[in-house]
Amino acid sequence: MALILCIETGTDICSVGIVKDGELLSLRESDAGRDHASKVGVFVDELLRETGISPQDIDAIAVGKGPGSYTGLRIGVSFAKGLCYGLSIPLIAINSMEALANVAIEDYQAGIIDIENWNEAMLCPMVDARRMEVYAQIFNAQGEACSEVSAEIVTEESFRQVRNESTLIIFGSGAAKCSEVLSDAIAIEITPSVRGMARLAQRAFDAKEFVDVAYFEPFYLKNFVVTTSKKRLF
Repeated sequence: MALILCIETGTDICSVGIVKDGELLSLRESDAGRDHASKVGVFVDELLRETGISPQDIDAIAVGKGPGSYTGLRIGVSFAKGLCYGLSIPLIAINSMEALANVAIEDYQAGIIDIENWNEAMLCPMVDARRMEVYAQIFNAQGEACSEVSAEIVTEESFRQVRNESTLIIFGSGAAKCSEVLSDAIAIEITPSVRGMARLAQRAFDAKEFVDVAYFEPFYLKNFVVTTSKKRLF
């Protein structure tokens, strides 16, 4: 048996949950902007009180490693590291794209999504990266990765081979702006959630696939760029 605290803060969604043996016990989520620093600790405290679980009962912390918002990722990873240090438990890093694809698969299996020929479709979670750029990855309908995570400037030719061979289903924070350009793709409403991390976290825990708490860094995909404001201060 394993109790794993899961944290996902890489987008506008702040999602925290407790997982037992790969099944979600309790969940807290907010889409009220990127105020994750003030929410994540409160959510953890509420979940522990709700479930009657002591922090010392937690066996590991799983965190969405990205790609996503630079600030959001740092908040989630820093908080997870602090808990791991304090409780002397391991840290698990989950590919946020794979977790997002798993949310879509779970919603389909629950009948929330109804798409014809789902099993032959290809899934493309997208995270907004400003303008017409997204972070994206291709999965099959069983959640198996068919490409690496990449930063894509979306044009009418993007994912052309996949679109020619299969139905492409796009979702995530970057999908809406791409739906008109990728007119033959099916856009669905799926948001990041630790629901998609539950089984992945348990699988990693069973395989002892832990990351170094001291040296682990989020997967930003692109370097964070600091720009100089053009406004005159004096």
